Amino acid sequence: MSKLVSFVIPCYRSAQTIGRVVEEIDAAMGGLPAYDYEIVLVNDGSPDDTFDVIRELCRERRDICGINLARNFGQHAALMAGFRHIRGDVAVCLDDDGQTPASEVGKLLQRIEEGYDVVYAKYAQKRHSGFRNLGSRINELMVRVMLGKPKDLYLSSYFAAKRFVVDEMTRYSNPYPYVIGLVLRTTKRVANVEVTHREREIGASGYTLGKLLALWFNGFTAFSIKPLRIATTIGTLTACAGLMYGVYTVIKKFLNPNVPMGFSALMAAVVFLGGMIMLMLGLIGEYIGRIYISLNNSPQYVIRECVNAGLDGGQADAESTKGT
Repeated sequence: MSKLVSFVIPCYRSAQTIGRVVEEIDAAMGGLPAYDYEIVLVNDGSPDDTFDVIRELCRERRDICGINLARNFGQHAALMAGFRHIRGDVAVCLDDDGQTPASEVGKLLQRIEEGYDVVYAKYAQKRHSGFRNLGSRINELMVRVMLGKPKDLYLSSYFAAKRFVVDEMTRYSNPYPYVIGLVLRTTKRVANVEVTHREREIGASGYTLGKLLALWFNGFTAFSIKPLRIATTIGTLTACAGLMYGVYTVIKKFLNPNVPMGFSALMAAVVFLGGMIMLMLGLIGEYIGRIYISLNNSPQYVIRECVNAGLDGGQADAESTKGT
């Protein structure tokens, strides 16, 4: 019996590229007769006519499901929306711009067949801009320090995951989902496979500096308390340094009464300590704010429209229209 592979693709400003990505998936899966497949396209509030293109693809084929989110909720929320509409034994996530090669999906599926639960594509050379590559390196460091990612594991937006991993991820109903964190807390049987990364032919990346910063904050505040522990450690070290400096100042005054008290040093210490206190309070406030938002049942996403949901292209979920 053939296994069903579900392709989940978040779409943003991809009216000119998503058709080519679908064609490449068709060509790649045509060479893998052991698998059937479906495609779930999630329009993440794109301001262009991306969903019009998706709707046309759905009209032509029943194995494509189109989901239109009410506004831009972010790539990870779009993935969660797609995960809740798949039927496959394996989910494959890739980008909508053609930079992630759908033609090499067989490599990911082969590693899944070898017993791994999740397989990430690894690029020998990324074709992103210097800004995006810098952001990826910072994200890599953050995930390794905060979430315990193995140092030799490469993470990317192109990956395959077994169904039980997807089911576990979709149990997470709080706002600000972070797919990498959900994967790492579900399984340790994660592998890499090397694929080619292409140049972007059309348009530019949708990740701005603000969106990258929001993604990093979301990652370490939603799935780790290490920032709070780091804040405690810094506070302790700063307090010890202040105490030692105070003892040093008193001893120096006793040994040499003519030594003037340092106003500049005092102000530097006050400003430093004040800044550290504000930083720590801001960090604590970030955690409290997320708790407050979660208690208010803020949705991960809101679906405006689904096309072909519940047919061959996807499994309808009455609750999904509420964004839960």
